[in-house]
Amino acid sequence: MDAVRTSRPVVAALVLALLALLVVAGRRLADTGAASSPAAGERLKPIAARPASAALLVVHVVGAVRRPGLYRLRDGSRVADALSRAGGATRRADLAAVNLAAPVADGSQIVVPRRMPAGALTPASAGASPSAPVKVSLASATLEQLDALPGVGPVTAQKILDYRQQHGPLRSVEDLDAIPGIGPARVEQLRDLVTP
Repeated sequence: MDAVRTSRPVVAALVLALLALLVVAGRRLADTGAASSPAAGERLKPIAARPASAALLVVHVVGAVRRPGLYRLRDGSRVADALSRAGGATRRADLAAVNLAAPVADGSQIVVPRRMPAGALTPASAGASPSAPVKVSLASATLEQLDALPGVGPVTAQKILDYRQQHGPLRSVEDLDAIPGIGPARVEQLRDLVTP
């Protein structure tokens, strides 16, 4: 009987200690949960929005520049920005043939032509008749050069550049027929004015 009597007070003390421990743990858990939610009178602070990263364009700069190649530019950049990224124009560059203020488009090619040195043989001086116009190269012509062709406006000129970018250089004048907006009649009209 003595063993039962002594064990009851021990069991009671253990139960009380366990209850006290549960009460303390419960209060700590309640305090932790309350701290994470804002008080009724406390205002929420706005989170500063991160600025969206500017879209990048990729352009191909070739011709009379110091470092021809592919360059990433911010959206809204101009041809002048692309030339600057390519190290600038060389001394032989014909910048009058390039619109430096034109906006660049993703995937476009910027061609900086070279000036012909004085006394260089041009098609006219190499034996062609003096009245024969110099043919526009479909492989390297700029938007402005293509736009100057009869029957080719800026929209069709851009389609030629886009086609060239997607499919590579045109191999013949007849390849123009594959470009939307240019049919057989227009190909015949351009045949003596362009070269692949």
